[in-house]
Amino acid sequence: MPFKLEELQKAHEAYRQFAEKNPPAHHARYIFPFFTGSYFAYRKVDVLRVVAVAKAVNDNPDYLDVGCGYGDFLKRVREYLPGASGVEKEGGIFYALGATKPDYIGIAPVESLSRPVDIAFVGWMEPGTDFRRQVAKTARCIITTFDAGGQCGINGGCEYDEFGFERIAWWRTPSWIDVNAELMNRYYTPSLSEEKKRHLASLRSAHNFWYVYAKPELADKIREALAYIAKKEDAKKEERYDFESVLDECGFGYKEELATVTTAKRLWEVILD
Repeated sequence: MPFKLEELQKAHEAYRQFAEKNPPAHHARYIFPFFTGSYFAYRKVDVLRVVAVAKAVNDNPDYLDVGCGYGDFLKRVREYLPGASGVEKEGGIFYALGATKPDYIGIAPVESLSRPVDIAFVGWMEPGTDFRRQVAKTARCIITTFDAGGQCGINGGCEYDEFGFERIAWWRTPSWIDVNAELMNRYYTPSLSEEKKRHLASLRSAHNFWYVYAKPELADKIREALAYIAKKEDAKKEERYDFESVLDECGFGYKEELATVTTAKRLWEVILD
């Protein structure tokens, strides 16, 4: 994503000062997602679903995380797909802060992509940016997340149907902004009364969507893989990361139902198209 060096350094200093105060575990992940998390909230089940889709496409899939940033989600995927790689346009996010860039993350604009891949994961597309056509030219299957409250917004712009892809499945999760709002209300706004906190919590919503797209000839295999992994999740609930505790305490539990949404009320429930 585009940035100005001064703004990046200022934001990192705020993150550093926050971390020095020894905040509750994993709060920084949802307050400073650029430095220590991702712009989409996820659980281990999301990683396992993505891996299952990739292996349904190819036993040894060529997986590319497009616009991967520092590679938070990519790092998790690589635990199961060691050959997975990422591409990030803004190499300055590493060099400006003296961070080490992993060898598996390349620096290049999305528009320059030409190598065919089995899976393209698009976890974030900057508002006003649209590189879907280029991604669609190179991938057989595309998994994308978008924040309907602020990224692609109510007008869409993150879908791939128009490029010859079929939507296979989708599920709803909170965006980092949804989680951030709950954390701010609960822990970092002392002026709020307990009654007001409870009221605001009852209004919480979840604006992030995960969509799985594929070429029509791959549709059945991917549906079968997702149906299988979804059943397996329910029987094996210990598959989780430590930071998922924050999602739970903020009211975004696995399969939790939200009263404020009208479709896909249960979070993380796979809906097959």
